Amino acid sequence: MAEIQSVAVIGAGTMGNGLAQSCAMAGLTVGLVDTEERFLQRGLDNVRTSLARFVRSQKLSQEQADASFARIHPSTALAEAVANVDIVIEVVPELMELKQAVFRQLAKAVKPGTVMATNTSQLSITAIASAVDRPEDVIGTHFFNPVVLMRLVEIVRGLRTSEHALEAALELTRRLGKEAAICKRDTVGFITTRAIVALRLECMRMYEEGIASIEDIDHAMRLGFNHPMGPFELNDFNGLDVGLNNALSLRDAYGERFSPPQSLVTRVKAGMLGRKSGAGWYDYSDAKTKLEH
Repeated sequence: MAEIQSVAVIGAGTMGNGLAQSCAMAGLTVGLVDTEERFLQRGLDNVRTSLARFVRSQKLSQEQADASFARIHPSTALAEAVANVDIVIEVVPELMELKQAVFRQLAKAVKPGTVMATNTSQLSITAIASAVDRPEDVIGTHFFNPVVLMRLVEIVRGLRTSEHALEAALELTRRLGKEAAICKRDTVGFITTRAIVALRLECMRMYEEGIASIEDIDHAMRLGFNHPMGPFELNDFNGLDVGLNNALSLRDAYGERFSPPQSLVTRVKAGMLGRKSGAGWYDYSDAKTKLEH
């Protein structure tokens, strides 16, 4: 297949702007699309901040950072932004109806044969692809947060995903300097979400049973298994609401072993969603301290 030179990223949130930055740093031309200018501006601000960190750590020169930022072209006009790109990656919230609606728009706007990828951690690629008349061009590309640092891309084939789409996803992974793990079956949770949610839920149960504190469980997982973040820290980073939705979907698919513990459900009901709300398993309003209630 021809070398990928341009990409459109649909959604300028945390994952979207991180993906746009990664693509731009790899030399790709990037269309960054969102529904409102304020969302785009917030995403671009995050990219600027991240690139500045790369410059301070001497991983990029100022000239390289400026050139990377210049490759990102923000737009609220989805059809125009995706019309001539080599691959499109949708990075909108994990809601099936929303993703299907975006894909219906994409299928009408992209060139014939353009691969349309979805960045989902658990939703069915086959179900997302069912919204368009060219499901063979749809594939899952699950990037990890923060995208600019995490090397893994979990590639997931839908029931009708073509070899062409798989090759395009693998080519993009290589261009970004990342590594792929291919999930052969389109099952809920794929590889990584199914595994990490099982681990996280068991750690929450240990906390509820009084076996260990949140800090000590995180400490044990970091040191014992060389995890960069403990399960509670990671849950705060990604969002407790996201984690709860993952657990509920996995419970529906695999049974009560994925039933979310009450401590997680209670926190989400209280609006304690992690870093983005200022509190979750830890309190981020001041120094990081465990929340006892």
